[in-house]
This record gives sequence, C-alpha cells and structure tokens, in this order.
Amino acid sequence: MNSAAQSPAAAPVPAPVPAPATRRKALLIVGGVLAVGGLAWGVWHMLALSRVESTDNAYVQGNVVQITPQVAGTVVSINVDDTDVVKAGQPLVRLDPADAQLALDQAQAQLGQTVREVRTLYANNSTLKAQISLREAEVARAQADLARAQDDVARRKPLVASGAVGQEEFSHATAQLSASRSAVVAAQSSVVAAQEQLSSNQSMTEGTPVDQHPSVQRAASQVREAYLALKRADLLAPLDGVVARRSVQIGQRVAAGAPLMTVVALDKLWVDANFKEGQLQRMHIGQSAKLVADVYGRKVEYHGRVAGLGAGTGAAFALLPAQNATGNWIKIVQRVPVRIQLDPKELAAHPLRVGLSMDVTVDVSDAKGPPLTATARTQPVAQTTVFDALAREADAEVARIVKANLGGRLRARS
Repeated sequence: MNSAAQSPAAAPVPAPVPAPATRRKALLIVGGVLAVGGLAWGVWHMLALSRVESTDNAYVQGNVVQITPQVAGTVVSINVDDTDVVKAGQPLVRLDPADAQLALDQAQAQLGQTVREVRTLYANNSTLKAQISLREAEVARAQADLARAQDDVARRKPLVASGAVGQEEFSHATAQLSASRSAVVAAQSSVVAAQEQLSSNQSMTEGTPVDQHPSVQRAASQVREAYLALKRADLLAPLDGVVARRSVQIGQRVAAGAPLMTVVALDKLWVDANFKEGQLQRMHIGQSAKLVADVYGRKVEYHGRVAGLGAGTGAAFALLPAQNATGNWIKIVQRVPVRIQLDPKELAAHPLRVGLSMDVTVDVSDAKGPPLTATARTQPVAQTTVFDALAREADAEVARIVKANLGGRLRARS
C-alpha cells in the first residue's frame, strides 16, 4: 500500500497574528506620512497656489481678415490657396478688368476734352477784351459821324429860308443826323453787351487756374473713380498672414462685398482665457502669465501678460442666451474671457493656430497694475498701407492727362 495514502492529512497552519505593538507602529507611520503630506500641501498652497489662478478653458484667437472685392466682376485668376503664406500687398485674386478699362478710357478722354474746353474759356477773355476795344472804337466813329451830321444840319438850317439850300437837301441832312444818333446808340449798346459777355466769361475763370477749374475737377474725379475701379480688379492681401477658407472659384461672378477667402495674421495672436467669476478678484492688467499649448506639450512654455477683461460672459453673448428667471433654477458658475498677450518672439519660435487650446496660469501676486476695467485705446488695433498707393497713382494719372492737354501759355499762367 502507498505510504502517502496511509499518512494522515496535514493540519492547516494559521497565519501569524501581528502583535498589538506592531499594528500601532504601522498606523502611526501611515498617519505620520499623511500628516506630513497634508502639511506639505498646505505650505505649497500657501506659498504657490494662492499666488496663481489657472484654467484650461483657454483658446488662441487672432485677426481673421475677410477678403472681399470692392467691385463686381468675373474671377479670371486665383493666385493663392488654403495654407499659403502671403505678404501684405500680394495679389490674391484677379477679376476681369475689361469693363473697368473701358470706363477708364472714356473718363480719360472726357478729362482731356474738358481741359481743352476750359482753356477756350480762358482764351475767350482776351478775345472779349479785344471785342470791347473794337466796339468802343465804333462808338467813337459813330460819335464823330454824329458830330459831322449835326454840323451839316446846323449850317443848312439858316440857308433853307433864303433858298440857298433846298428843302430836299436839308431833309437828307436831317435824316443823316437821325441815322448817326441811332448808330451811336447801337455802338454804345454793343460796348455794354461786350462788357457783359466778358464779365460773364470771367466769372467762369477768375480766381482759379485751368487745372483747378470745377469742370476739370469734376472730370478728374471721374478718372480717379475709373482708375481705382480698374486697380481694384486685383485683390491684394492687406497684411501678412496665412490663407484660410478659400471659397472663390475660377470663372465665378462675384458681387462687391462677397467673401472670397480669409487671411489670418498668425504673428499677432492672443489667448482668451475663460476664468471663473471667483478667480477674477485679484487679477490686474499687466500681470504675468505662463501658457502651455497642447500642440507642443509641457516642453514649450509661453509667457504673456494680462491685457484686459471681456465685457461679459459667454452666455451673455450667446445666440440664445439663458433665461434664468423662468422654471427651476440652478446656479452655474460663469466664466469671463481674459485676454492674454503673447510674447512675439516666442510666438515666432513656436507658431500657433487660431482655436488651439491652452493651459493658462496667471500670477496674481502682483497687484500694481490697474484693475480689469475698460481702458481707452490710443493706437489703432490694426492698419494697412497697401491701398494708399492707389490714390497717389490715380492723382498722378490725372496730372498726366491735364498736363498733356494744357497749352504752354496757359500752363505758365496756372
């Protein structure tokens, strides 16, 4: 028979029971560790956490510039696409310039004709002055004829009674005297008419040179308008940035103001950090902030400053704002956007995109700055000089046309 089967089953060995002293010692160690941890957390909160306010409800924002045409037209060229980097003044879209070119040609011809017509007005002043001199000479000649006719009548009148001069001859002399008087009156009227005509013409020319004449200025404004319409067939980038949301297609007929694409200025981004109401008590403009973007992780840290506080919570500006005065109500802590300015150098080294999420920590220990109240801005938010050249070019085109149609003598006078 098997010996293993004949041996009795082994009795279970009970686990050793720790002594009461050992148990108490373990509990004291655990309690001491917890106490030290709590004390350390309290000291850390007092020295560090109480000096900062943090939120992970923060997103990158920027200027999203919408590109819209100023004139209607048909798209004949699209020079950029989404994700392309563009510089200020770079052509983005070109519209068909044929109609605008025809309008400019007509305006240029009209301006040249107007300049020549105004030149005629100025030249007529000299002509009308010569006409006055001529009419005054005619008055003098008529007065001389009148004096001679009066002498003839005076000599013949006493001779009529003696029969030395016939009645017929005296009648002819008398008729000549009447005709001479009428001629003097007519000549004097001609002088007055010529003077009035000169005065009328001078009222159209005096006090202004040819190129500043109202008729010329009106025609010049039409040239400027047509020139700008032609140049605006090329849609230029108003600032440096990246193209996004291109919707325009080749051959599309677009109206003035229709959105074609957007340009995002990635070198001028900021962060809107949505802090809870209770976190705003010690915030001030100018306080430093540390930011971390999820796209780079903790290895890249941005530094910024508090720039301002939003005018209201997100719920206040929502399309359908909450109506908390009706039905059952549960208080929900609101968040207010705080704008954080980013360091341009850090932004250039590690570019961001609009809409990326950020973790923001603001050091609220520095309370020297002004509170988060609205401040008056003294500088423009953004500006561009891309379109300034168009006005100068239009003025140069007007000056060229006027000079080409302005006579040398009148040009010297003006």
